[in-house]
Amino acid sequence: MEANLRARTLSEARGFLKALVAADSDRILGFTGFGVGAGEIMSAVQIAMIAGLPFTALRDAVLTHPTLVEGLIPLFSSVPSVHDVVSTTSTTQRKES
Repeated sequence: MEANLRARTLSEARGFLKALVAADSDRILGFTGFGVGAGEIMSAVQIAMIAGLPFTALRDAVLTHPTLVEGLIPLFSSVPSVHDVVSTTSTTQRKES
């Protein structure tokens, strides 16, 4: 929570956020938050989980500043996405076919 600007302004930067993401679909499988306002942050993640949204929906969202929920952006920015992967099929392989 040290990276969360709102937590720092509240002088409550102790805590952490942790998410479990499916490697093949980017769906959020689980979430844990410990610290100030963790319940508020959890409700945003819960809505994404119920809707079946990939974690990238939260990562790429424009979230209100300064709020505790914007701490989801750095959390999910550290996760590689299957949707962000560029095709590795080279031009040479396609020409040989």
